[in-house]
Amino acid sequence: MENEFLAIEEKIVAVLKTVFDPEIPVNIYDLGLIYRIENNDGNIDIDMTLTAPNCPAADFMAEDVRLKVAGIEGVKTVNVNIVFEPEWTQDRMTDEAKLELGLL
Repeated sequence: MENEFLAIEEKIVAVLKTVFDPEIPVNIYDLGLIYRIENNDGNIDIDMTLTAPNCPAADFMAEDVRLKVAGIEGVKTVNVNIVFEPEWTQDRMTDEAKLELGLL
């Protein structure tokens, strides 16, 4: 059971790395916009944030996340929550993302 959970979580992370903020050439996972991934027997809850509260692509990105994660074998439902606590900062970005954006 634990291995099955980890396999689904790895697949979720892999598809999250294919979702991009249209204004930033780095995926949302490496940007640090994903705060929580919870798998409850194939029912997935994801908390994500945005680089700015008034991001015009918020609905597009959340729907992209939902559709891509829903396509993973073993996933039954996907609930994407947009949250703003804690506030996103560049400190949440991976070193790869910072390098890509010229911040390192």
